[in-house]
Amino acid sequence: MKIQILNIEGGKKGEIETNIFGESIREDIIQRVVEAEKRKQPYAPFYLAGRQASASGNIRHGRRKWKTAYGKGISRVPRKIFWRRGTQFYWQAATIASARGGIKAHPPKILSMLRIKKVNKKERKRAFWSALTLISSADELKKKYKTLSDKEIKIKLPIVIESKILQLKTKEFFSALEKILQEKELKEVAIQKKHVRAGKGKMRGRKYKKTAGMLLVIGNKEEKKIQGIEVKKVSRLRVSDLASNGARLTVFTEEAIKDLENKFLGEKNKEIKEENKKIKMEKK
Repeated sequence: MKIQILNIEGGKKGEIETNIFGESIREDIIQRVVEAEKRKQPYAPFYLAGRQASASGNIRHGRRKWKTAYGKGISRVPRKIFWRRGTQFYWQAATIASARGGIKAHPPKILSMLRIKKVNKKERKRAFWSALTLISSADELKKKYKTLSDKEIKIKLPIVIESKILQLKTKEFFSALEKILQEKELKEVAIQKKHVRAGKGKMRGRKYKKTAGMLLVIGNKEEKKIQGIEVKKVSRLRVSDLASNGARLTVFTEEAIKDLENKFLGEKNKEIKEENKKIKMEKK
């Protein structure tokens, strides 16, 4: 498969031949791996919260009246003793959920949040290369973005640009990006947009929502820090970055394609070696 490399002005710089976008699309495997990559932030109260006051066993339920609540007109719940005078006590309910400062009735448990879905190695690899094919399809890109659904995408996918763009400053970078993407709808999708969230989330520390925007994939030895788009190195690229809820608008640098090619060839060579080993074992 031949892919054209674009320069900073949006013109054709050259061509590169690669097989990394030639895998068949398997949306079922992609979806499975995306779900497996999701992580929930564990949260729970301090494990000793509400248990730091010595209260259990202070009120007895025995036959004798010593240290019992008989005749006091109070409920028989764990109570913390503040002072006592002979058989008189000044105590207060503690520890239990209905008492002030007590434990939570049914607090969230960390173990329930650490359930990790397991996916086979071969399936993960298949999902990754399948996701790359997915994002190189114009029809799949239209399914993801409503603004592109009735538009014709003229630019050839996947979009590969020369690595020189990473040396540009922010203003020059975005002007170059506008020339490369050409179409107004693609530009709107590419830049992250921030807006105020609807609902109660505004009062709970998450006032703003942000769109995902474009993904710029760079080589392992390349560096770029910029606001407005997401930047990922090839070594840190995951299936959920490329194809969470459909094909994401993705741009690759020339160096990123080379690193992906090396990764693809390395995995294919391993598969061939494993198959050869199996054949030899069967012959023996």
